[in-house]
Amino acid sequence: MRSATRVAVLTGAGISAESGVPTFRGPGGIWRTYRAEDLATPQAFHRDPKLVWEWYDWRRSVLRTVNPNLGHYALAELEQKKGDGFMLITQNVDGLHNRAGSQRILKIHGDIWWTQCSACREVKSDHRVPLPEIPPRCACGGVLRPGVVWFGESLPERTWQQAQEAAENCDLMLVVGTSAVVYPAAGLAPLAQRRGARVIEINMEETPLSGAADISLRGPSGEILPQLIHE
Repeated sequence: MRSATRVAVLTGAGISAESGVPTFRGPGGIWRTYRAEDLATPQAFHRDPKLVWEWYDWRRSVLRTVNPNLGHYALAELEQKKGDGFMLITQNVDGLHNRAGSQRILKIHGDIWWTQCSACREVKSDHRVPLPEIPPRCACGGVLRPGVVWFGESLPERTWQQAQEAAENCDLMLVVGTSAVVYPAAGLAPLAQRRGARVIEINMEETPLSGAADISLRGPSGEILPQLIHE
């Protein structure tokens, strides 16, 4: 950690779960009859944008009640230490890394606090909860959609390219709270290793990456990351 000059970090749902963020794959209340896979698709939005936005508005209201944990803050501190030699790649859309102070972030699955116009394609940040109008509309009159990557959609090309470059050029990669089974993100750690980087995994459970990682640490990232960084 001390000698690394270029650090890349990949985070997944595990780091946010420690803040109390649910996976939203088995939501309660009025959403118990829907699966995330049935709502988070372009087809669902085309069919019923109001229903999809009601779900996302509910999700945003849940996320508003949770806060970053010590793991999020530790990564923001690591960014301050490493400066331009640091890059955070996250699969999470909850915005907790931003709230902890991280700035060098590549959001490969987008951000639930972004909106994108279906007509003019403009992307904006919108943190209002609840939204005053569902579905929300752009100034141009087009219907806005959540600024996230849905099932069946490709990752944002430029963001993914930058994530690959960060993995290729780092000398240390931390893989935090991700199952290491969802591609293409799961291919970043092997890519970093092929380019000579050391890989440290931090996860509550063993994953397919555990055997290949140089070091695999078991436990909450909110406990392990602050210890690593303060050392």
